[in-house]
Amino acid sequence: MKVFPEKFLWGGAIAANQAEGAWNVDGKGVAITDVTANGIAKNIHDQKVESGKFYPSHEAIDFYHRYSEDLEYMAELGLRCFRTSISWTRIYPTGEEEKPNEAGLKFYDELFNKMLSLGIQPVITISHYETPLNLYHKYNGWESKKLIPLFEKYCRTIFERFGNKVKYWMTFNEMNNVHTIPYAAAGMDLSGDYAHQLLQVYQATHNMYVANALANRLAKEIMPDAHMGIMLSLSQAAVYPASPNPKDVWGTLQLQRRTFVSADVQLKGEYPGYVKRIWRDYKIQPDITDDELKLIKKYTSEYLAFSYYRSSTFENGMKIYGDTGGVVGKPNPYLKDSAWGWPIDPLGLRWMCNLVQDRYGCPMFIVENGLGAADTVDSDGKIHDQERSDYLIEHLKALGEAIKDGCDVIGYTWWGPIDIVSAGTGEMKKRYGFVYVDRDNKGNGSLKRIKKDSFNIYKKIIASNGESLFES
Repeated sequence: MKVFPEKFLWGGAIAANQAEGAWNVDGKGVAITDVTANGIAKNIHDQKVESGKFYPSHEAIDFYHRYSEDLEYMAELGLRCFRTSISWTRIYPTGEEEKPNEAGLKFYDELFNKMLSLGIQPVITISHYETPLNLYHKYNGWESKKLIPLFEKYCRTIFERFGNKVKYWMTFNEMNNVHTIPYAAAGMDLSGDYAHQLLQVYQATHNMYVANALANRLAKEIMPDAHMGIMLSLSQAAVYPASPNPKDVWGTLQLQRRTFVSADVQLKGEYPGYVKRIWRDYKIQPDITDDELKLIKKYTSEYLAFSYYRSSTFENGMKIYGDTGGVVGKPNPYLKDSAWGWPIDPLGLRWMCNLVQDRYGCPMFIVENGLGAADTVDSDGKIHDQERSDYLIEHLKALGEAIKDGCDVIGYTWWGPIDIVSAGTGEMKKRYGFVYVDRDNKGNGSLKRIKKDSFNIYKKIIASNGESLFES
């Protein structure tokens, strides 16, 4: 029995703000991530680009100028798809221009043309932690409904321009992270007491649900053959009770629902009762109109894309916080941690796939999964990253088991197949790639690319359509 579907989308994933660099080139405006020097996980950022300050993402790995070379590596790997994002501020520098920036559109035309020439399908996130900084300053980002028509205009522009090249789209990256990293996920800061912060979170996510529905409506109009999905962090939902204490179990479910709500609304088309109870309990009511609810109901999304890096544990009463990898919980004595303290849990990926299948019955796309490690070039000039190869193999075996369980998985894109700037910490030292980039945390290095040992491991897996994973 063959495990992975014949047309399974083997791929890799990056984000524009972590790879492209060229932060102010060819008319690009300033995005929220352009003013974060140490990553986005702590919601710490400047109000503007400070002169003389080092921002790792400003040059990143210079993918903007080197994408052709980098995509050749991806083709050598055998990738069938490549996920990246369109930088909103390359198209609309402040988010409010009447006409788009042609230089930005031209860049993505050339990028997608290169992918297609290599037989690689573009998989595109429309907004991946790249809200225009201007919209943060003027409206506190997605807390305001002012962003909805601006996002719709942006979507219309890119759908009309790239709709004949891109078939797989996701609107927002890890929207459920608005709870934990609101600046990155929604371009906003939280203020006031806990009830007011909850109101801000639910208002922002509602506005994004409306924008998602409008994007789905536009897609049906402009590119009816396209596939429109949502993207969530399921590391936020992969939470185990810390004990059999019923309060731990119940609290774990409540924590998981912070993720499920985004899928419930955008895949099922309506708000679940548990959210309405939260609003009643905290005496809050987001500004939601009947017309918006009808729009959300009519224009649901087709598939659930998600990131999965790790699982966590929850104990009743503990303070909940998270980062780009998911919720940070109590240590799990049954799991080994990575060098950055992230539990390694392949079975958790199988669990999440089955949970999605049981709850939504829709196609799913694992668009982020990977291991950050401090790789070094050995005396032989090579990078021997056995830990990454082991992580890849074990997670893909778990994914294969999920497919055998009956889960409708359409693809898998490793994060990121080439070293990029870490979103959570702003480091280059925390490396994920199968291709090494000579760049350090202070911006030093030649940017030379070197294939790691894991490169050939993934290449072999793809060439066999995953069958090599199950050879005895």
